[in-house]
Amino acid sequence: MSQPLPYFLRPDGASRPLALAHRGFSREGLENSAAAFRTAVGIGITHLETDARATADGAVLLFHDATLDRVTDSRGRISELGAAQVSRAKIGGREAIPLLEDILREFPDARLNVDVKDRHTVAPLAAVIDRCAAHERVLITSFSDRRRRGVLKRLSRRTASSAGIFLTAVFALAGPILPDRLLAKVMHDVDALQVPVRYGRLELLTPGFLGRARRLGLQVHVWTVNDPAEMERLLDLGGEGRGVDGIVTDRADLLKETLEQRGQWW
Repeated sequence: MSQPLPYFLRPDGASRPLALAHRGFSREGLENSAAAFRTAVGIGITHLETDARATADGAVLLFHDATLDRVTDSRGRISELGAAQVSRAKIGGREAIPLLEDILREFPDARLNVDVKDRHTVAPLAAVIDRCAAHERVLITSFSDRRRRGVLKRLSRRTASSAGIFLTAVFALAGPILPDRLLAKVMHDVDALQVPVRYGRLELLTPGFLGRARRLGLQVHVWTVNDPAEMERLLDLGGEGRGVDGIVTDRADLLKETLEQRGQWW
Protein backbone atom coordinates (compact mmCIF):
# COMPACT_ATOMS: atom_id res chain seq x y z
CA MET A 1 0.00 0.00 0.00
CA SER A 2 1.37 3.43 -0.91
CA GLN A 3 2.25 6.05 1.71
CA PRO A 4 -0.61 8.49 2.49
CA LEU A 5 -0.37 11.86 0.78
CA PRO A 6 0.89 14.76 2.97
CA TYR A 7 -2.65 16.16 3.25
CA PHE A 8 -3.71 13.14 5.32
CA LEU A 9 -0.78 13.17 7.74
CA ARG A 10 -1.03 14.83 11.13
CA PRO A 11 1.90 16.88 12.46
CA ASP A 12 3.17 13.81 14.36
CA GLY A 13 3.25 11.80 11.12
CA ALA A 14 0.19 9.68 11.91
CA SER A 15 -2.60 9.42 9.33
CA ARG A 16 -5.67 8.73 11.46
CA PRO A 17 -8.09 10.02 12.60
CA LEU A 18 -8.47 13.55 11.28
CA ALA A 19 -10.69 16.22 12.83
CA LEU A 20 -12.19 18.40 10.09
CA ALA A 21 -13.90 21.61 11.21
CA HIS A 22 -17.01 22.07 9.04
CA ARG A 23 -16.81 25.60 7.58
CA GLY A 24 -14.54 26.41 10.51
CA PHE A 25 -15.84 26.51 14.06
CA SER A 26 -18.29 29.18 15.16
CA ARG A 27 -21.06 28.82 17.75
CA GLU A 28 -22.38 32.17 16.46
CA GLY A 29 -23.12 30.98 12.92
CA LEU A 30 -20.18 32.79 11.28
CA GLU A 31 -19.55 29.88 8.91
CA ASN A 32 -16.66 30.04 6.44
CA SER A 33 -15.36 33.25 7.99
CA ALA A 34 -11.76 33.98 8.90
CA ALA A 35 -12.98 34.20 12.49
CA ALA A 36 -14.41 30.68 12.33
CA PHE A 37 -11.20 29.29 10.83
CA ARG A 38 -9.17 31.17 13.44
CA THR A 39 -11.20 29.66 16.26
CA ALA A 40 -10.78 26.14 14.85
CA VAL A 41 -7.03 26.54 14.44
CA GLY A 42 -6.87 28.08 17.91
CA ILE A 43 -8.09 24.87 19.56
CA GLY A 44 -5.64 22.75 17.58
CA ILE A 45 -7.62 21.78 14.48
CA THR A 46 -5.35 21.33 11.47
CA HIS A 47 -7.96 20.42 8.83
CA LEU A 48 -10.60 22.93 7.75
CA GLU A 49 -13.58 21.87 5.65
CA THR A 50 -14.77 24.66 3.37
CA ASP A 51 -16.38 25.59 0.04
CA ALA A 52 -15.12 27.49 -2.99
CA ARG A 53 -17.06 29.85 -5.25
CA ALA A 54 -15.67 32.32 -7.77
CA THR A 55 -16.98 35.81 -8.41
CA ALA A 56 -17.78 37.06 -11.91
CA ASP A 57 -14.22 38.38 -12.20
CA GLY A 58 -12.57 35.19 -10.94
CA ALA A 59 -11.83 35.86 -7.27
CA VAL A 60 -12.07 32.57 -5.33
CA LEU A 61 -14.07 32.93 -2.13
CA LEU A 62 -14.67 30.45 0.67
CA PHE A 63 -18.46 30.43 0.73
CA HIS A 64 -21.09 27.70 0.60
CA ASP A 65 -24.24 29.16 -0.97
CA ALA A 66 -24.76 30.31 -4.55
CA THR A 67 -26.17 33.59 -3.21
CA LEU A 68 -25.25 35.96 -0.40
CA ASP A 69 -28.78 36.01 0.95
CA ARG A 70 -28.79 33.41 3.74
CA VAL A 71 -25.72 34.25 5.82
CA THR A 72 -24.75 37.82 4.92
CA ASP A 73 -26.31 41.28 5.10
CA SER A 74 -26.31 41.52 1.29
CA ARG A 75 -28.08 39.86 -1.61
CA GLY A 76 -27.14 38.53 -5.02
CA ARG A 77 -25.62 35.58 -6.86
CA ILE A 78 -21.87 35.38 -6.30
CA SER A 79 -21.05 34.24 -9.84
CA GLU A 80 -22.76 37.39 -11.17
CA LEU A 81 -21.06 39.85 -8.81
CA GLY A 82 -17.58 41.34 -8.89
CA ALA A 83 -15.11 40.83 -6.05
CA ALA A 84 -15.42 44.50 -5.04
CA GLN A 85 -19.20 44.14 -4.63
CA VAL A 86 -18.92 40.92 -2.65
CA SER A 87 -16.26 42.42 -0.38
CA ARG A 88 -18.92 44.71 1.08
CA ALA A 89 -21.06 41.77 2.25
CA LYS A 90 -20.65 40.71 5.87
CA ILE A 91 -21.30 37.21 7.26
CA GLY A 92 -23.69 37.64 10.17
CA GLY A 93 -23.39 41.38 9.57
CA ARG A 94 -19.84 41.23 10.98
CA GLU A 95 -17.30 39.18 9.03
CA ALA A 96 -16.04 39.64 5.48
CA ILE A 97 -16.18 36.69 3.09
CA PRO A 98 -12.59 35.43 2.91
CA LEU A 99 -10.55 34.78 -0.20
CA LEU A 100 -9.01 31.31 -0.46
CA GLU A 101 -5.59 32.84 -1.04
CA ASP A 102 -5.80 34.92 2.13
CA ILE A 103 -6.73 31.91 4.27
CA LEU A 104 -3.92 29.81 2.80
CA ARG A 105 -1.47 32.57 3.71
CA GLU A 106 -2.88 33.35 7.17
CA PHE A 107 -2.85 29.70 8.24
CA PRO A 108 0.28 28.22 6.63
CA ASP A 109 0.07 24.97 8.61
CA ALA A 110 -3.63 24.32 7.98
CA ARG A 111 -4.99 21.82 5.44
CA LEU A 112 -8.13 22.78 3.51
CA ASN A 113 -10.82 20.37 2.36
CA VAL A 114 -12.24 22.38 -0.57
CA ASP A 115 -15.66 21.62 -2.07
CA VAL A 116 -15.90 23.01 -5.63
CA LYS A 117 -19.46 24.36 -5.81
CA ASP A 118 -19.89 25.16 -9.53
CA ARG A 119 -18.23 24.95 -12.96
CA HIS A 120 -17.41 28.66 -12.91
CA THR A 121 -15.02 28.05 -10.00
CA VAL A 122 -12.97 25.22 -11.53
CA ALA A 123 -10.28 27.17 -13.41
CA PRO A 124 -9.86 30.04 -10.89
CA LEU A 125 -9.53 27.54 -8.03
CA ALA A 126 -6.78 25.59 -9.79
CA ALA A 127 -4.97 28.85 -10.52
CA VAL A 128 -4.96 29.87 -6.83
CA ILE A 129 -3.67 26.47 -5.71
CA ASP A 130 -0.85 26.61 -8.24
CA ARG A 131 0.01 30.22 -7.41
CA CYS A 132 0.19 29.45 -3.69
CA ALA A 133 1.95 26.09 -4.22
CA ALA A 134 -0.73 24.63 -1.92
CA HIS A 135 -0.94 21.20 -3.57
CA GLU A 136 0.02 19.28 -0.42
CA ARG A 137 -2.32 21.35 1.75
CA VAL A 138 -5.62 20.90 -0.07
CA LEU A 139 -8.05 18.11 -0.85
CA ILE A 140 -10.34 18.72 -3.81
CA THR A 141 -13.87 17.44 -3.54
CA SER A 142 -17.24 18.07 -5.15
CA PHE A 143 -20.59 16.38 -5.54
CA SER A 144 -19.69 16.49 -9.24
CA ASP A 145 -16.82 14.24 -10.34
CA ARG A 146 -16.61 16.34 -13.51
CA ARG A 147 -15.90 19.49 -11.50
CA ARG A 148 -13.45 17.67 -9.26
CA ARG A 149 -11.56 16.27 -12.23
CA GLY A 150 -11.68 19.65 -13.95
CA VAL A 151 -9.63 21.12 -11.11
CA LEU A 152 -7.22 18.17 -10.94
CA LYS A 153 -6.36 18.22 -14.63
CA ARG A 154 -5.50 21.95 -14.46
CA LEU A 155 -3.09 21.58 -11.54
CA SER A 156 0.64 21.37 -12.10
CA ARG A 157 1.13 18.83 -9.29
CA ARG A 158 -0.64 15.90 -7.65
CA THR A 159 -3.30 16.91 -5.14
CA ALA A 160 -5.48 14.81 -2.84
CA SER A 161 -9.06 14.29 -3.99
CA SER A 162 -12.33 12.82 -2.74
CA ALA A 163 -14.95 11.03 -4.84
CA GLY A 164 -18.09 12.76 -6.09
CA ILE A 165 -21.61 11.33 -5.92
CA PHE A 166 -21.30 9.04 -8.95
CA LEU A 167 -18.08 7.31 -7.90
CA THR A 168 -19.27 7.08 -4.30
CA ALA A 169 -22.44 5.35 -5.52
CA VAL A 170 -20.38 2.93 -7.62
CA PHE A 171 -18.20 2.13 -4.61
CA ALA A 172 -21.16 1.65 -2.26
CA LEU A 173 -23.53 -0.24 -4.55
CA ALA A 174 -21.28 -2.13 -6.98
CA GLY A 175 -18.26 -2.42 -4.72
CA PRO A 176 -19.48 -5.56 -2.89
CA ILE A 177 -19.68 -7.51 -6.17
CA LEU A 178 -16.76 -6.04 -8.14
CA PRO A 179 -13.27 -7.51 -7.77
CA ASP A 180 -10.97 -5.16 -5.88
CA ARG A 181 -8.72 -4.97 -8.95
CA LEU A 182 -11.56 -3.58 -11.09
CA LEU A 183 -12.86 -1.29 -8.35
CA ALA A 184 -9.37 0.18 -7.90
CA LYS A 185 -9.28 0.96 -11.62
CA VAL A 186 -12.62 2.78 -11.39
CA MET A 187 -11.40 4.78 -8.38
CA HIS A 188 -7.97 5.50 -9.90
CA ASP A 189 -7.99 9.27 -9.22
CA VAL A 190 -9.62 9.12 -5.78
CA ASP A 191 -7.82 9.22 -2.44
CA ALA A 192 -10.78 9.48 -0.07
CA LEU A 193 -14.48 8.81 0.27
CA GLN A 194 -16.38 11.49 2.18
CA VAL A 195 -19.87 10.30 3.02
CA PRO A 196 -22.75 10.69 5.45
CA VAL A 197 -23.53 7.72 7.69
CA ARG A 198 -26.65 7.07 5.63
CA TYR A 199 -28.31 8.40 2.53
CA GLY A 200 -32.07 8.23 2.96
CA ARG A 201 -32.79 4.69 4.12
CA LEU A 202 -29.52 3.32 2.76
CA GLU A 203 -26.80 2.95 5.38
CA LEU A 204 -23.61 3.83 3.55
CA LEU A 205 -21.05 3.61 6.30
CA THR A 206 -20.84 -0.07 7.26
CA PRO A 207 -17.89 -2.24 8.35
CA GLY A 208 -17.93 -3.74 4.84
CA PHE A 209 -17.69 -0.29 3.22
CA LEU A 210 -14.82 0.61 5.53
CA GLY A 211 -12.97 -2.66 4.95
CA ARG A 212 -13.28 -2.33 1.19
CA ALA A 213 -11.85 1.20 1.35
CA ARG A 214 -8.93 -0.01 3.47
CA ARG A 215 -8.06 -2.73 0.97
CA LEU A 216 -7.91 -0.11 -1.78
CA GLY A 217 -5.92 2.36 0.34
CA LEU A 218 -8.73 4.92 0.43
CA GLN A 219 -9.44 7.16 3.40
CA VAL A 220 -13.02 7.33 4.72
CA HIS A 221 -14.29 10.61 6.20
CA VAL A 222 -17.84 10.98 7.52
CA TRP A 223 -19.97 14.14 7.64
CA THR A 224 -21.44 15.95 9.53
CA VAL A 225 -21.24 14.41 13.02
CA ASN A 226 -21.86 16.53 16.12
CA ASP A 227 -22.79 13.90 18.76
CA PRO A 228 -19.91 12.50 20.85
CA ALA A 229 -21.54 9.06 21.19
CA GLU A 230 -21.81 8.80 17.39
CA MET A 231 -18.22 9.99 17.05
CA GLU A 232 -17.15 7.15 19.35
CA ARG A 233 -19.14 4.59 17.37
CA LEU A 234 -17.64 5.68 14.07
CA LEU A 235 -14.10 5.73 15.43
CA ASP A 236 -14.58 2.09 16.49
CA LEU A 237 -16.54 0.95 13.42
CA GLY A 238 -13.79 -1.18 11.89
CA GLY A 239 -13.00 -3.02 15.12
CA GLU A 240 -9.85 -2.82 17.25
CA GLY A 241 -10.26 0.95 17.47
CA ARG A 242 -9.75 1.31 13.71
CA GLY A 243 -12.77 3.16 12.49
CA VAL A 244 -13.19 6.06 10.09
CA ASP A 245 -10.12 8.07 9.10
CA GLY A 246 -11.75 11.46 9.65
CA ILE A 247 -14.85 13.16 11.02
CA VAL A 248 -16.30 16.41 9.69
CA THR A 249 -18.08 18.29 12.47
CA ASP A 250 -19.68 21.59 13.43
CA ARG A 251 -18.55 20.88 17.01
CA ALA A 252 -14.79 20.81 16.74
CA ASP A 253 -14.63 21.28 20.52
CA LEU A 254 -16.58 18.07 21.19
CA LEU A 255 -14.60 16.09 18.63
CA LYS A 256 -11.37 17.28 20.22
CA GLU A 257 -12.62 16.16 23.66
CA THR A 258 -13.60 12.77 22.25
CA LEU A 259 -10.22 12.23 20.62
CA GLU A 260 -8.41 13.39 23.78
CA GLN A 261 -10.34 10.88 25.88
CA ARG A 262 -9.36 8.13 23.43
CA GLY A 263 -5.69 9.17 23.40
CA GLN A 264 -5.98 10.05 19.70
CA TRP A 265 -5.50 13.81 19.91
CA TRP A 266 -2.08 15.34 19.31
